[in-house]
Amino acid sequence: MSALDAIRRHHTELTAIRRDLHAHPELGMAEHRTAAIVAEKLESWGIEVHRGVGGTGVVGVLRNGRGNRAIGLRADMDALPLEELNDVPYRSTVPGKMHACGHDGHTTMLLGAARYLAETRNFDGIVHFIFQPGEEGCGGALAMLEDGLFERFPCDQIFGMHNRPGMAVGEYAVRQGPTAAGGAFFDIHVAGKGAHGARPEASIDPVLASCHITAALQSIVSRNINPREAAVISVTKVVGGKAYNVIPETATISGTARFFSREVAQQIEEGLQRVAAGVAAGFGAVATLDWRLIFAPTVNDAEATEAIAAAAAELVGEARVARDKPPGMGSEDFSFMMEKVPGAYIHLGNGDGAMPHNPRYQFNDAAIPYGAALFARVVERGLRGDL
Repeated sequence: MSALDAIRRHHTELTAIRRDLHAHPELGMAEHRTAAIVAEKLESWGIEVHRGVGGTGVVGVLRNGRGNRAIGLRADMDALPLEELNDVPYRSTVPGKMHACGHDGHTTMLLGAARYLAETRNFDGIVHFIFQPGEEGCGGALAMLEDGLFERFPCDQIFGMHNRPGMAVGEYAVRQGPTAAGGAFFDIHVAGKGAHGARPEASIDPVLASCHITAALQSIVSRNINPREAAVISVTKVVGGKAYNVIPETATISGTARFFSREVAQQIEEGLQRVAAGVAAGFGAVATLDWRLIFAPTVNDAEATEAIAAAAAELVGEARVARDKPPGMGSEDFSFMMEKVPGAYIHLGNGDGAMPHNPRYQFNDAAIPYGAALFARVVERGLRGDL
């Protein structure tokens, strides 16, 4: 029996787990109930469990045979601060919180793979099931790494996946090299001199300076970054003052940057500081930058990419596996783990429906066996006894 058919036998149970997680969403680094359910399920299947890794993270360890080669499989567990608008029996029971990115599905798929591998043990080596907290910009991957993730649970390769609305269930998409952008948040604080709105000559207007800085920042991508490199700088918020007739002392420009290499990230950071300070000085104001790297670029290792693409093709046929998925400007903090251990990150179809981070998004339960079976097969192929 194929891994896909074997996991389908548990589809009803896995769907119930997914819908229970969906009904009880927890935000990043506070996934206490979710982590407890994950740990209990793993233990019930005879898997060694380590709780509290990086906060609320859970790692399951399954050994078989004599092999020392280890593969890590990672899923994220956190929800988003959104009010769900779906009318389904398992809709969120927590006001203002919702699994709007499918992490309930990712967790369930990894649980499905863990159950299958614990039952079949058709591998020779070690599997680490990594259930990560706080993916949504909360630093969960870094927290697990700082807690000694790969020192305690060494891996030769790691694999992760994400559902993709707009792609048919049973299809996969992956690419070698950069596949998701790195991301940073920034705040530029502009200090001037306040005055009455009717007497601008008595002020150093930080709002006016901020407007010019905002426009000038776009020159960084167009004039400082190599045109062959993709990059984005988006100012998403400009805040200054509270009254109609008062020129404030300060203003703040906030936004995000996206990039596909650490080198470009450094160029952007330096450019933000230089442009903001220079333009502000022209108005007599002072600008300072607060730059925060939230996500590293997600870069797929060539060997790991081929491994997961081949496993996917074995499950559904080569025609249903796209090996040239264009890189996306969204970000994923699995990237920090992949900077430490070679790995690959793949997308699997979620069917038609709303995009992630939308209050009407829904994970498609029909995708569960495809994700679980892919995790399982990449282990079985990578930890064969003849390696």
